[in-house]
Amino acid sequence: MSSFVCIVCPKGCTLNVTREGEKINVTGNSCKRGEAFAIAEITNPKRTICSTVRTVFEDVPVLPVRLSADIPKSRIFDVMGEINKVVVKTKIGRGEAVIKNVLGLGVDVIATSDILKTAEYSLYAEKKSV
Repeated sequence: MSSFVCIVCPKGCTLNVTREGEKINVTGNSCKRGEAFAIAEITNPKRTICSTVRTVFEDVPVLPVRLSADIPKSRIFDVMGEINKVVVKTKIGRGEAVIKNVLGLGVDVIATSDILKTAEYSLYAEKKSV
């Protein structure tokens, strides 16, 4: 038996999951979404990643990024290895891909900030260099 807390809604039900052959039994859930979450967590757990990548811009040395969709939990460290290799050299903005189709998973690593493209950044950089 496996027990964990459901994260689908703020209720936080304690789910108990047992397997009998191919059949998966879920108890403790208050709704069908909790049951679906528990089954997915047991059969194919997925996660997302939020991180940062390095840049070549002195005033913005790192840029926040995230995945465009969930990936298999077992691939988190592989994807983080790819994220850690990146150095952004262009002024990209929110939603733009930093890594397209990372490791062939059908998921992009995307920027979550416009800090490299904002007027405030450009003005700040100009003032600092004067």
